[in-house]
Amino acid sequence: MSAPLAYIVDDDEAIRDALTWLFRTRNVSSRAWASAEAFLTDWQAEWRGCVVLDIRMHEMSGLECFDALLARGNLLPVIFLTGHGDVPMAVGALKKGAFDFLEKPFDDNALVDVVLRALDNDARRHASEETQACVTSRLAQLTPREQEVMNLVLAGKFNKVIADALNISMRTVEVHRARVFEKMGVRSAVELAQLLAPGRD
Repeated sequence: MSAPLAYIVDDDEAIRDALTWLFRTRNVSSRAWASAEAFLTDWQAEWRGCVVLDIRMHEMSGLECFDALLARGNLLPVIFLTGHGDVPMAVGALKKGAFDFLEKPFDDNALVDVVLRALDNDARRHASEETQACVTSRLAQLTPREQEVMNLVLAGKFNKVIADALNISMRTVEVHRARVFEKMGVRSAVELAQLLAPGRD
C-alpha cells in the first residue's frame, strides 16, 4: 500500500515549488506534476492521500482531469485551486464530488488545513474498507449451518428457539454459536451486530 501523499498538479513551476515547500514545512509528503496528462499517465488506483489540482492549465484543464479521474473510479479527495473567474466551475466540481476549492491567492494555512482534512478523510475511508474486507473474510470462514445460526442470533432468537427452528439440539446450537463468535472475533451477540451493521444489506 502506498504512503499518503498530496499529489500536486499545476503547470506553474513556481506554484508547484511553493506548494511542495509549504507541505514539507507541515510534514505533509507530496509529489508534483506539470500537467494533467502526465499526472493521469502516472495515476494508480491504490494511491492514498489527496489531489491538489489547478483548475486552469494550458493543455488539459483541471476540470477535464477531474472528469477523467471520475471515469477511472478515483476515490482520492480532490482540492481545486482556482482563479476568481473560475469559482462557478469549482462549485460545479463540488457537486460532482470534489472535496473543496480555494481561490487564489490562497492563505497558506487555510490550504494546508484543507489538505490535512482531505488526508484524514482518505485515511478513514481506507480504514473502513479494510475493516469491511476483514469482516467479509471472516464471514467466508463460516459454514452454512454457522451462518444460519448467526442470522438467528442476530434476529434476537434464544438458543431454544434456534434449536427448534433448525431441528438441532440446544447443545449443538451452543457449539455453533461459540464457533461463530470465535471466527468473527466477538464475545457477544451485541458485538456481532455492531460488527456487521455497516456491511449488512
